[in-house]
Amino acid sequence: MLSKILIANRGEIAVRVIRACQEMGITSVAVYSDLDRDALHVRLADEAYSLGGQTAAESYLNTEKILEVIEQCGADGVHPGYGFFSENTDFARAITEKGVTFIGPPPEAIEVMGDKVSSRIAAQEAGVAGVPGTTEFLQSGDEVVAFGEEHGWPVAIKAAYGGGGRGMRVVPSAAEAHSALESAQSEALKGFGRDECYVERYLTKPRHVEMQIVCDSHGNGVYVGERDCSAQRRHQKLVEEAPAPDFPEETRRAMGQAAVDVALACGYVNAGTVEFLYQDGEFWFLEMNTRLQVEHPVTELVSGIDLVREQILVASGEPLSFSQDDIDLRGWAIEVRVNAEDPAGGKFIPSPGRITDLSVPQGPGIRWDGGYMAGDEVSQFYDNLVGKLVVWAGTRDLAIARMQRAIREMTVDGIKTTLPADLAILGHDDFKAARHSTKWVEEVLDLSGVTDVVDPAAAPGEGDEPEEKVRRDVDVEVNGKRFSVAMWVPASAAAPVAGDAGGGGALRPRRKGTAGGSAAAAGSGSVVVPMQGTIVKVTVAVGDEVTTGQTVCLLEAMKMENTIVADKDGTVAEIKVEAGQAVNANDVVLVIE
Repeated sequence: MLSKILIANRGEIAVRVIRACQEMGITSVAVYSDLDRDALHVRLADEAYSLGGQTAAESYLNTEKILEVIEQCGADGVHPGYGFFSENTDFARAITEKGVTFIGPPPEAIEVMGDKVSSRIAAQEAGVAGVPGTTEFLQSGDEVVAFGEEHGWPVAIKAAYGGGGRGMRVVPSAAEAHSALESAQSEALKGFGRDECYVERYLTKPRHVEMQIVCDSHGNGVYVGERDCSAQRRHQKLVEEAPAPDFPEETRRAMGQAAVDVALACGYVNAGTVEFLYQDGEFWFLEMNTRLQVEHPVTELVSGIDLVREQILVASGEPLSFSQDDIDLRGWAIEVRVNAEDPAGGKFIPSPGRITDLSVPQGPGIRWDGGYMAGDEVSQFYDNLVGKLVVWAGTRDLAIARMQRAIREMTVDGIKTTLPADLAILGHDDFKAARHSTKWVEEVLDLSGVTDVVDPAAAPGEGDEPEEKVRRDVDVEVNGKRFSVAMWVPASAAAPVAGDAGGGGALRPRRKGTAGGSAAAAGSGSVVVPMQGTIVKVTVAVGDEVTTGQTVCLLEAMKMENTIVADKDGTVAEIKVEAGQAVNANDVVLVIE
């Protein structure tokens, strides 16, 4: 059995793995960037080591630094979580070559299934049909045009090594093919370190149904039921549930067996998810995620199986603790993702900032998997997932009602979140009747009246407390390793932080004003960005004629590309930014006359 596991990740998934380790008597090791020095996963872990840097590339995607920490802390296992290096063959191989256990599939399986093109070939060889698409990486937009002309428009460009909708672009016609490929490659490179893409047919009204599988090193493979993840926007999931509604039992069995066949065909070991598109009674292989999924809690709640614990046991060489006949799914589970995004008008604009208050709901059948607490900062440099609210109930109707109650009971101040959109989804007749598809949120759901108000309370002022000494627990680093020490300092000099055990809790300045928005009036000609981020590309030049709604630059924030558009017709008179430049919310990037 593994004795010390390093979690090569951050946020709620790092917290989830740390908790599993602690329940199993395994020492947990966190790593962190400079921005995450006081993050929840760092505070909860048994040990924590600094990676330095701010961006993901400087920290959580720094292979050399992570390998140094593994050597330094003596970990005998590494859990990659999801995202970052979780589906990176080179990272998995580097771990195993050090004699350290990678808690995931063998590098060879990641190589086959982590690449969406080779996974399609592997699925076909296992007798599982996929959506029509290319089996070679795209070299130019001309290949997208040729595919679209043959199979019909629209088509979907996808990052071969990506996931979560990043690096994916839906192309409605030949005219957009070249720019869409360039955009997909750019986003894929930033998110996954590789820019290879492929193209496939884009189904009109499919449901996204995925099958959870677990395989051990003894040749056993089991499917643990399906999840419906059709409520999406920008091809990223908002609401997930298990089991899938209005889903025939014979289809469930066929899809489950297909998922196991695909996994065993590539020598897969550990937990994984095989994703399918389901439409009009048929299903097609979409891709395989060679890692734990964000939405794994709904499967855990209906099956009673701790998937992270099972991952660790399998990685330690143990056989599966259950067989296919042992799987007994009970009740219904629903998960909503609480992202730091402003859903107003269906725009889902990233909303980084400091969480001034976070109060989670309570009551029967409620679970909160979070990566933040009140006082913590949600940075523009990382994923925008604050946490996952999950409920279980005996029936789907009761699960929906319980989730609606839980959302209304939950408080998140300081940032805007997707909770109002989640509530709108759950309350819609189409969702209740399982008539929704992967395009339903963007094409049918009306979010024009959805708002999420940020608490505008001012930062607390200076008090008149007498000068006294108080205890402050602070974190220091010695040779890169994190230690907690107690200090007694004058109250006026104390700066309490999240996790401060000695000074009355986590007192941080509250975020003033509202997140997002625009400082300039619509149609003023002063084009502003609604959030912090980095300019990826300026698509116009001084002197160009532009029209209202035309893209003038691309902004990357929270690992997503966002288009910034002209607010009126006119001529570009001034460009104030360039590619690679960091900007703040409401900065003017371009002037139109």
